[in-house]
Amino acid sequence: MTDGRDPHIHVAAAAGRDAAAVRGLLASAFGLAGDLPSEVTTGCGVRVPYAMTSPRPDRVTCLACREHARSEHLRLAEWVERLAGMPGAPVGPDQAAEAAARHRELAARFAET
Repeated sequence: MTDGRDPHIHVAAAAGRDAAAVRGLLASAFGLAGDLPSEVTTGCGVRVPYAMTSPRPDRVTCLACREHARSEHLRLAEWVERLAGMPGAPVGPDQAAEAAARHRELAARFAET
């Protein structure tokens, strides 16, 4: 937990698995909207208010969180490609390649300083 003086914008530890996007999907599909957490654990291991996090590379100022997000997006790109190759996969090879490319592009943007 921070003492409120941390000036950095962080990345939630679950980078690439955006809770806000899931919340929006559930709200649009079922009319359900769960509350977002007031605090989250970040990629660098601290707990901060949710408002002090961002999934956007141009907003994140914590270097450890940037590295965490880069690693997570590379891992997710690989996972999506493997998923597409499995029998009965819910995504086809073209969709998987597109999603993997988006994750790799985000990883590259998080690697920029």
